[in-house]
Amino acid sequence: MILQLKRLFERAGDQKDIGSEIPLEELGEFVGCGSFVTPISLSGKVQNIAGMVSLDYSAEVTVRRRCDRCLDEFDREYRFGFSHILSRDESSLNDESVFCPGGALNMNELVISDLLVELPTKAVCRDDCKGLCPKCGKNLNNGSCGCDLPAAVGRSETEF
Repeated sequence: MILQLKRLFERAGDQKDIGSEIPLEELGEFVGCGSFVTPISLSGKVQNIAGMVSLDYSAEVTVRRRCDRCLDEFDREYRFGFSHILSRDESSLNDESVFCPGGALNMNELVISDLLVELPTKAVCRDDCKGLCPKCGKNLNNGSCGCDLPAAVGRSETEF
């Protein structure tokens, strides 16, 4: 979705509401982050306050991940909020601003980039996941494996 913001950049006090979805066809699987199960739902607004244009939005999505402890797949819902300062002038960019050439913003590109930075790097299916047996590899969430391991060997070795 390309947001045309040229008029908003020129008129202080203007604002534009955002309410849309990024369809699954435009998403995919990202190495280490999993795959998107639902479209990304967006809501927020772009506003010009005294000549400064800001974007505030929230993104909601369900992602299929692989547990780092037991290797089972699971789905997790995420909801994140993001804020950016928008600029038409490349020379005034800083680490917190987003360049909008010609007053246009590729919202899909920005949202996917924001989500990839925000998604946790460690994925655990549940807080009490027991992981895999370090000796035989059995998923300990499905019951004991019967391996004769010392008490010191356990879940901490299966954590990443």
